[in-house]
Amino acid sequence: MKAVEIVAGVIRDHGGRVLTVRKRGTSAFMLPGGKRNPGEADLDALSRELGEELGCDLVSAQHLGTFDAPAANEPDTRVYGAIYLAEVAGGVLAQAEIEELLWIEPKSPPRVRLAPLLERQVLPRLG
Repeated sequence: MKAVEIVAGVIRDHGGRVLTVRKRGTSAFMLPGGKRNPGEADLDALSRELGEELGCDLVSAQHLGTFDAPAANEPDTRVYGAIYLAEVAGGVLAQAEIEELLWIEPKSPPRVRLAPLLERQVLPRLG
């Protein structure tokens, strides 16, 4: 089984909803973020990914945990995610490979396909 390591951010609005993204050509919604470049620190990678995917700036981040689950879009792959509670500045807009944005209520997510890491590991910890 292959392994993929990512860094992702939990961005919440004033009502506590969590921002999720769906990448072009996929069906699962997940947290914004992505893979680190070689030698890149977590927060540098997160800041870069949020800028590329959403056009916003990372203001602060607090480590929520590192979790693993089956990858949403890659068969026979496990994803290991360093997840941060992220505060951002600027509006968020789907750009780069992001096809769609969806704000979800953590305690009652909509009936859409969510990435296993988000659904099984992150949302239960947000309360």
